[in-house]
Amino acid sequence: MSHPVTLKRGIAATLIVLGAATAAPAQDFAPESPECIAPANPGGGWDFTCRQVGKSLQDLGMIDKTMQVVNLAGGGGGVAFAEVVNKRNDQNDLIVAASTATATRLAQGAYPGNTRDQVRWLGTIGADYGMIAVAADSEVETLPQLLDMIKEDPRSVSVAGGSAVGGWDHLKVLIAAQAAGIEDVRQVKYIAFNGGGEAVTQLLAGSVQAFTGDISEAKGFVDSGDIKVIAVLSPERLPGEFADFPTAKEQGIDVVGANWRGFYAPGNMSDDAYNFWVDTIGKLYDTEEWKQVMAQNGLAPLDLQGEEFEAFVADSVGSITEISKEIGIIK
Repeated sequence: MSHPVTLKRGIAATLIVLGAATAAPAQDFAPESPECIAPANPGGGWDFTCRQVGKSLQDLGMIDKTMQVVNLAGGGGGVAFAEVVNKRNDQNDLIVAASTATATRLAQGAYPGNTRDQVRWLGTIGADYGMIAVAADSEVETLPQLLDMIKEDPRSVSVAGGSAVGGWDHLKVLIAAQAAGIEDVRQVKYIAFNGGGEAVTQLLAGSVQAFTGDISEAKGFVDSGDIKVIAVLSPERLPGEFADFPTAKEQGIDVVGANWRGFYAPGNMSDDAYNFWVDTIGKLYDTEEWKQVMAQNGLAPLDLQGEEFEAFVADSVGSITEISKEIGIIK
């Protein structure tokens, strides 16, 4: 099974072939006080990852204690990363939500003094296609219409996202802008917020004209009638309740962007604890209950655990470094 992580003609073609991972068997370990750090404010993708996985693990009896979710926003995930590396580096009960946004910040050296090999990478729970949305009452109906407005007057359109400047939400807009023929994509006005929920709040307040995030972040706001999705960055239309959302590609903007979702753990976590979490996340992924959660939230298949996930993150960081250099985010 192959899965496009980022695919854009003329920028970088990164097609990573993924196989089903085999997790090491769990040892004699059970978390006494399971905790998941969501490195953003409530309402975004990292928050969804912690809360939904914690609930599912408990509902299915995979952990026998309630997963405590702690929101630790700041620095596009950098505050949480530093907290784990510097203060909680040997805690066996702790996992941290991560995504392509995490790999992006690491690729760009945006977590000062921190690198991907300071933590242990556990596994993925799916991938979340990017999307671009506007307020439900906006006159903008299509992605080309929005990009034409940016072409005519770059300062007239502010795009909000839940990742820092240069982060994955920002990159998605820049890649789409470049695909639309905007030569100097650095003119695109992007405003960073601490999570997708906060970005949507600013969109609804009229402070910004568009929102870039992932399908899982948009779902609730679409259902409530607050926003409309003008483009999904998937190769083809998503199934089921997402089938009404047009892709960027069908509108002539040839860009695909998927955000993997998963977890890392403290670098000095014991092998027994590491194997437990790798095995447990893998077992959760394989359940029919999790497949249903994926379908309801627009998550695409992505099944990697343990060493295979470690290698995948290393590849992701390398490819995003290349994209960031080509776009001019880093030198």
